[in-house]
Amino acid sequence: MQIYGNFGSGNCLKVKYIADATGTPYVLHEIGLRSGATKTPEFLKLNPAGEMPVVVLDDGRPLAQSNAILRYLAQGSRFLPSDRYEAAKVDEWLFWEQYSHEPTVAVARARVVYDKMAIADLDPNLVSRGNKALDRLEEALTGRDFLVGETMTIADIALLAYTRQAHEGGFDLSGRPALLRWIATCEQELGLPAVSAAAH
Repeated sequence: MQIYGNFGSGNCLKVKYIADATGTPYVLHEIGLRSGATKTPEFLKLNPAGEMPVVVLDDGRPLAQSNAILRYLAQGSRFLPSDRYEAAKVDEWLFWEQYSHEPTVAVARARVVYDKMAIADLDPNLVSRGNKALDRLEEALTGRDFLVGETMTIADIALLAYTRQAHEGGFDLSGRPALLRWIATCEQELGLPAVSAAAH
């Protein structure tokens, strides 16, 4: 499998996490963030929306949208429940992640990390909505290890990437103990280096 993207992006990291966890071999074709490379004719043939990540499967077919790629690579693995209702609950989190979490938590991080904006200058409404999304996760994870069922699913993987980077956008996770515990549990499950406690 070929991955076209950049692991500085949480959406691309999701694909790396599930590929590594399922033992799916891949080759990364690194694309510079904000380099304009996703608007070239070559890239647009893979994804007319001009967004990364895109994967090209072994049979040559392209697939875009990080959460669609998660679902494809998780088929038949422990990361996608066989129970119909639990699978739908995973989808519920995937849709919420792209609608309420990524547009706030990830965007705030991008403003700081890539646009070099001071945290104090971030749009207060963006920060407020990001904190509401993180509060929603804290509530959902209180008293449980994972978002759906008793084991890690792609719901956790989808939300982990940008949540463990949230501090880079100025979000303080220190008052969210369930969220911090979940991040640590997911990191252990996926074999990721722990985010520094100082970051929170």
